[in-house]
Amino acid sequence: MATNEEIKKEFSRSGFALAEEDEILQRCVTLCINYSLKPSELVSSWELYHLNRQSIDQTVKNEEMDGFLLHLQNQQKESIMKEESGLHIYSNRDVDMLLDGIPEDTEDEIVTTPTSKSQRLLPDPFDSISKSRDYGYSTGKSVGHVTPFGQRGQKFVVRFNIGDAAAQAENGDNNDVENSEDDMIIKKVQTRRRCSLKVNGLGPEPGCRFMYYRTEDRFDSLEKRIVRHADAFAASGLYEEQVDPAVASQRSIFSVGMICCDGEGVLNDKSILLQSSAERTSGQRVPLDLNRLNQFSIFPGQIVGIEGQNPSGHYFTASKLLDTVPLTLTVDVDLPPAKKQNLDQEVLTLAEESREKSEVSFIIASGPFTTLDNLLFEPLSELLAHAKRKPPQLLLLLGPFVDSNHPEIEKGAVDASFSEIFQVEVIRRVQEYVEFMGSEVRVVLVPSLRDANHDFIFPQPPFDIHIPDLEHQITSLSNPGTFEANQVKVGCCTVDVLKQLSVEEMSRNPSGVPTDRLGRLASHLLRQRSFYPLYPPPESLPYDSRLAPQALQISSIPDILLLPSDMKYFVKVLSIGEGEDAAKCVCVNPGRLAKGEGAGTFVELTYKGDPESMHASVISI
Repeated sequence: MATNEEIKKEFSRSGFALAEEDEILQRCVTLCINYSLKPSELVSSWELYHLNRQSIDQTVKNEEMDGFLLHLQNQQKESIMKEESGLHIYSNRDVDMLLDGIPEDTEDEIVTTPTSKSQRLLPDPFDSISKSRDYGYSTGKSVGHVTPFGQRGQKFVVRFNIGDAAAQAENGDNNDVENSEDDMIIKKVQTRRRCSLKVNGLGPEPGCRFMYYRTEDRFDSLEKRIVRHADAFAASGLYEEQVDPAVASQRSIFSVGMICCDGEGVLNDKSILLQSSAERTSGQRVPLDLNRLNQFSIFPGQIVGIEGQNPSGHYFTASKLLDTVPLTLTVDVDLPPAKKQNLDQEVLTLAEESREKSEVSFIIASGPFTTLDNLLFEPLSELLAHAKRKPPQLLLLLGPFVDSNHPEIEKGAVDASFSEIFQVEVIRRVQEYVEFMGSEVRVVLVPSLRDANHDFIFPQPPFDIHIPDLEHQITSLSNPGTFEANQVKVGCCTVDVLKQLSVEEMSRNPSGVPTDRLGRLASHLLRQRSFYPLYPPPESLPYDSRLAPQALQISSIPDILLLPSDMKYFVKVLSIGEGEDAAKCVCVNPGRLAKGEGAGTFVELTYKGDPESMHASVISI
């Protein structure tokens, strides 16, 4: 039987807060009993209901429970109908036999000379997948069926703008309301000058061995993080010599260590521990008291500098907490000289463009790229059509592409392999887009852990894509990955680290002072110089401690940081450091291109040398 604590834990794990906690938990327990659901299944149904409503608020409210009850009833009704209907799910082969007039039970007895129609019984694999869009993997709906995605009244509506008005006028009016005839006739538009592209080579390579790490690898990766950050604090010359925080001392000391939680729950005032370096100090964990601080933001795995006292040797009382690694840090100091020399592999660079940082235009979209009611990839088609009308220099597509959370993928109700779906529905469309636009446009693809056709490992190698004529135009990055376009540094990570940090973070702010929570969560990555500073990671994340140390490091503050998330879309300028030496970074969450059965959002961004002169728009389709 489900309990209140189990249900509350599952909601918290998925990033939801409960408004009227007692009433909601009581109703949830009743729902679990009535519908024979486990707490995890109940919360999964809530997430689907939440996505279908396209709600932004991550709070579960009591007034929403009646609608959720109807959602569960509809799910129950659909499952019963599927079990009792006895319907046969036809494959491409079945449909071809029906078109040829061959009875299913006499198929093996007929021996004739193949005709043009009967030859379709063994079609080209890619051709069969194209046909399956009509019959196979779209939950019984034909292409002619009007889906909820196709019923939207307006296309490409600007939801949010940031940047100067001149750039906005240059981009034109994005509130396009186009009829179906306009969609059928797309004029070819010349793109801007082709941008250069350098891909960082620190991520794992396709076909690499993973999950072969040892316990020592996990310890070494944590130890190196603490030592590297401690060296950065020492090199800045701003702080005292570091002392073991577990040793009793009457005077004020300075120490560097990692925030840990004393138990399996989330951080609270009584469960905060500081783990110091085993190489430089004792490596012991000591309870950390932050009651004297009126402002802080911490999470497990965060490396911090602490000023304070430990008079008894049992508690380290902090008087100052430093969560930003000094900008003098060079993260790749442990790399061998050969690795440093070949850090960036240039895919194609134009000599005259590589001398200075120039303007780059992006379209940034994150999967899923198809709605939950079918596998027709309508949102992706709409995005590519928009990119043809208003072509960027760089089209960035962030996974998942073949989403393992899609109902049809989960049930295995598709008539093709996941790799075939990816090749036909994604790569073929992208290839057609590139061929249509010409040599000026580039496309970058980044995988996700939710991609059913790719390695389930983090850090994740890039897709193994080989298109001979378009190798310099279609590129895949590792996850996380970094690259440079016209000397503009871009970093991206498709793991929803913002959502995971929001669950684990503990913060305190002065009363009455407004805070930007999403900006603060994104800043943690830059302050810690890591694409994934959280440790230990959730059980659902296949974290490889042998591949992670190099692949997750942020060697320098990027100009643009892409963090796709289920949380609300945003474009923010983050500032790391103080005064004139502060480094600025444009952080972007483009949202999801498809949300439930409806349309989502993507981002158009034009970067002109610095964040102050860039322009960005969040566009809903």
